[in-house]
Amino acid sequence: MIDNLKKILNEDQDPKAIEKITSKLSNLLMSNEEIGYIAVQKKPAVTILPDSIVVTNKRIILCKPKNLGLSMEFVDYDWDDIAGSFVKEGILGADFTFNTKSDLTHTVDYLPKNQARKLYTYAKEQLDLLKNPVVNTTTSNPVIAEETPFEEIVEVEEMETEEVTNFAEIVPISNYTSFEETKVETSTTSTDRKLSELSQDELFEKLQNYKKLLDNGLIMQGEYDNYKKEILGYM
Repeated sequence: MIDNLKKILNEDQDPKAIEKITSKLSNLLMSNEEIGYIAVQKKPAVTILPDSIVVTNKRIILCKPKNLGLSMEFVDYDWDDIAGSFVKEGILGADFTFNTKSDLTHTVDYLPKNQARKLYTYAKEQLDLLKNPVVNTTTSNPVIAEETPFEEIVEVEEMETEEVTNFAEIVPISNYTSFEETKVETSTTSTDRKLSELSQDELFEKLQNYKKLLDNGLIMQGEYDNYKKEILGYM
């Protein structure tokens, strides 16, 4: 506020009048409200108790001394209620006038011309802000969504399968006979056919062969016992 008052006092305002007005307004200002300009009447004759007009970033305040300067009347109008303003300059000063949307008109006369011009400029700026609000064009950098990596799909060529029958013949399990079973079966058949024709030495040799098959795990103990019993029947 001090910086603003310094600028205001450069417009030939009475320092005492400005100090008195600001001391009264200190308790009336709203939060985030700042005084933009103060204009004080200067009539041709000596003005003991001049009227003044204060413009802030939120409203217009009319200040009128009362009771021989012991009190002051404040009448304020929000910028939303202001329809327009204008200045009329004359020989002895200028009149600052503003009207409201409810068709009320207020005029502060005998203002120094430079002060009236300042008031008009400030009022014009505030009304323009209402009509064309300042849009914050500062935007954050757009966030580019990271592409999700995808797996490459490799198409596998399906090959026709051919039934191979040229290299091996599939033998049913039911028809499979182990080498040992074949050997034993042949030997048994041969034994049934020839035991009666064998000599004692040949029978003994055949019994030894069966014993070797038993020792090597090629025949079971029961099988060996049967062969042994049969051979001993001819010895």
